[in-house]
Amino acid sequence: MFTTYDIIVVGAGHAGCEAAAAAAKMGSKILLVTMNMNAIAQMSCNPAMGGIAKGQIVREIDALGGMSGIIADQSMIQFRMLNQSKGPAMWSPRTQNDRTRFAEAWRLALEATSNVDFWQEMVREIIVQDGQVVGVKTGMGLEIRAKAVILTNGTFLNGRIHIGEKQFGGGRTGERAATGLTEQLVAMGFEAGKMKTGTPPRVDGRTLDYHKMEEQRGDDQPGKFSFLNTTQPLKQQKSCFITYTNKSVHQILESGFDQSPMFSGRIQGHGPRYCPSIEDKITRFAERERHQIFVEPEGWHTVEIYVNGFSTSLPEAVQRKALQAIPGFEKAKMFRPGYAIEYDYFPATQLQSTLETHLIANLYLAGQINGTTGYEEAACQGLMAGINAHQKVNELPPLVLSRADAYIGVLIDDLTTKVIDEPYRMFTSRAEFRISLRQDNADLRLTPIGHQLGLASHGRMQQVQRQQTDTAQLLEALKTWKLTPAQMNTPLKQVESSLLQEKQAAFQLLKRPELGWEILKAADETLAQYLQQYDKSTLEQVAIQVKYERYLQKEQELVEKTQRLEDYKLPVHFDYDHIQALSAEATEKLKKIRPATLGQASRISGVSPADVSILIVYLGR
Repeated sequence: MFTTYDIIVVGAGHAGCEAAAAAAKMGSKILLVTMNMNAIAQMSCNPAMGGIAKGQIVREIDALGGMSGIIADQSMIQFRMLNQSKGPAMWSPRTQNDRTRFAEAWRLALEATSNVDFWQEMVREIIVQDGQVVGVKTGMGLEIRAKAVILTNGTFLNGRIHIGEKQFGGGRTGERAATGLTEQLVAMGFEAGKMKTGTPPRVDGRTLDYHKMEEQRGDDQPGKFSFLNTTQPLKQQKSCFITYTNKSVHQILESGFDQSPMFSGRIQGHGPRYCPSIEDKITRFAERERHQIFVEPEGWHTVEIYVNGFSTSLPEAVQRKALQAIPGFEKAKMFRPGYAIEYDYFPATQLQSTLETHLIANLYLAGQINGTTGYEEAACQGLMAGINAHQKVNELPPLVLSRADAYIGVLIDDLTTKVIDEPYRMFTSRAEFRISLRQDNADLRLTPIGHQLGLASHGRMQQVQRQQTDTAQLLEALKTWKLTPAQMNTPLKQVESSLLQEKQAAFQLLKRPELGWEILKAADETLAQYLQQYDKSTLEQVAIQVKYERYLQKEQELVEKTQRLEDYKLPVHFDYDHIQALSAEATEKLKKIRPATLGQASRISGVSPADVSILIVYLGR
């Protein structure tokens, strides 16, 4: 019945969709296996993409030739650029999305990809021969062969849903859990653990009083995720709203703590520190009298509302009573209660930097199965697993992004070198080179890589080359374009900037934090006319490079220093027991994690600078 596929992707969430789309676009024959064809690319939690650091990841996915940015643009109902009061390294795009349109757009995109086949069924086990995966076995006993397998099971592996004292199996509400895989992988020698996440109740927007809430509009000039011109910014947007909990809400919630699966010990898995349940928040931050609640529409035409900030696993009756004590929610009707879900994951220290497992060749893991949380973190892992699985089966070199290349590189390096004991979430603070890894330059950084792989189109590459040329040209022009005191001193006085005594290059003037393009254009009409030939993205790119020139240079020097350690490659089967000078802890951690480079080894907890020095000496010999 089945042909032999190049790659089988198990699971059709954000990781699975990106993996299938990327490998198929690169030329591999793909089978995407999912338990429910109607739940492809389901936004299981909030209907939004991007946010702090996550927005950078979506733009990086797009720059490489992935699909998440395009799908987010096609289904967005609101766009906001977060952190604009801070420096550009912190700017993070975020979209509010139509949940139904998002899933539909992903499914249509996959169905339009000729190399992708679909199969609706549960995968119970993988087929392994001579230490290499060669296919999967389904719940009906079908054996499907492939050269590589990517597992992107999300929260479905032995998933268990908790609502108060009730608990039942499920990967998410209304969908059954996946069984068999965890037990098989553990029997093969893999280490597994439990993690927990949760979701808030959904309510009927017709029963809310928005006059009691703060309106949160989208940007006046909305942007978008994709660098391609095939998607367009929104001309009309839907507002979100903000309200707050209060002492009364907290007291009602506390009244149900004796029935809480989290406090009773029925939930064993670790939950996300930075997206805690409402009961966790009022316990950990008992001194706070209120917490923000974000009221987010689920789409253009539905009345369903996502109550962001009210994730809970308390009994349904307690949830309802507490909700109705929130301003604006007095008459709120629930569509369904919030719940917690506990599921199996596999610590990613068992993976290579390509996301291929150490134990089984050609087996890749991506997404929440690796202990991450969030659509964006899952999607970028899926993209990288899809790329590397294709490269492996075609005997081509792998793609490993470094911490200096992308947030994606930071995420995968963190996962594969650090012990993660709670769901991993990306933050700008995790990236030591974040001034260079901005959302605005993701295409300049990564599209050449995606194009070389055959993933990013020729049109994308031409667009990047045009911007590179325009940016270089404008930077040079600004260095020689002089403005006089007569032109500048009046506007400089208005913004309380030091006055000119002689002519100064526009390049130097633009370095001043208080000066932007509008002031320079108003001061020099000829310059304003000259700048008309450049698009908004080029002007933004040049302004950032000018203002942060010194910081970017310092960061590049640091990148070059750290790169020396990355250039030391460590063999996969390196015999660490042979180096007696290494500490016992370092030997144990190095043998377990099997870092690909000395740089990775240096970031492993328990490997000291002295251990790294010993490895350098040994490698030098």
